[in-house]
Amino acid sequence: MQAAQLYGKEDLRVVEIAKPGISADEVLLKIKASAICGTDVRMLKNGHKDASEDNPLTIGHEIAGVIAEVGANITTYRAGDRVAVAPNLGCGICDLCVSGNTHMCRESEALGVTIPGAFAEFMVIPAKAVRQGNICKIGENTSFEDAALAEPFSCVYNAFELYNVNPGDSVVIIGSGPIGLMHAKLAKMAGAGKVIINDLNTDRLAECRAIDSSFITMDGTDFEENLMVETGGRGADVVITACPAPQAQQAALRIAAVFGRICFFGGLPQGKSEVALDTNEIHYKQLTITGMTRQSLAQFRTTLTLVEKNLVTVSDLITTKSALKDLEAIINKSARGEGLKNMIVF
Repeated sequence: MQAAQLYGKEDLRVVEIAKPGISADEVLLKIKASAICGTDVRMLKNGHKDASEDNPLTIGHEIAGVIAEVGANITTYRAGDRVAVAPNLGCGICDLCVSGNTHMCRESEALGVTIPGAFAEFMVIPAKAVRQGNICKIGENTSFEDAALAEPFSCVYNAFELYNVNPGDSVVIIGSGPIGLMHAKLAKMAGAGKVIINDLNTDRLAECRAIDSSFITMDGTDFEENLMVETGGRGADVVITACPAPQAQQAALRIAAVFGRICFFGGLPQGKSEVALDTNEIHYKQLTITGMTRQSLAQFRTTLTLVEKNLVTVSDLITTKSALKDLEAIINKSARGEGLKNMIVF
């Protein structure tokens, strides 16, 4: 079969490798769609500790496909099932795993990050992932492309549960990429009075307006002043930094309303994560600041339900569908901020 394997920094090759076999407790998945994520961009640009010339790694962790084979001991799934797969695996024993937060396990692993992933024609779902419940069946009316987006969407839903949008809230998202738009869609679903998206990239802001004309977009010109005018001087009830920029985190404190909720969603690059914040803004406005990473399996299943019931549309976020041979070019396209969600389809 063909697989896209990372050998090191800026060294991604589409190669012929043996189609994998499975044990009695594993599942073989035929990949139908796998979306490109910022993690894939960083792994290509910076390399990864688990990928080397001697030990190349098949990447890709936003996954949907059809079960091709099941091991002899598998009773829950059968060949032909249409599924999406959550990528994160915990040890299953620690307190975090037992509480349902397997994604926060100190011994966590991830398909496409530490375990061979979905930029390949077939991939093995390990026994641990089968037992943990990472495989989720999808209906015939749900496209594989939409199902693959359950992974990033559930990361957004993780944050959404923490910042708690109330009906009528003013919600500001700094960053107009696919993640920012997912936050915007959830905020609108929750009844936000205003959904405001800020970005320096005016092309992406135009894409946001094309997707939903009710979204208010603001570029970098006098953003904070314009935001205060839009909110009647109150500031935003919810501020989400959906971009890897220290200055966005600093601005979030200034533009938040009294009792505002802030989510630092976008992680910062190494060496830039220590940020000078005006903590008096937190103190005197009684702000709540949260972070997030990955998603629980419950959140993954919830977002699949939102998509399957057409409560939130994600298909309009897909910009490019490409073949595996074009993966490096498409990752580089994502790195340049071109388009929204770029995807490999089989």
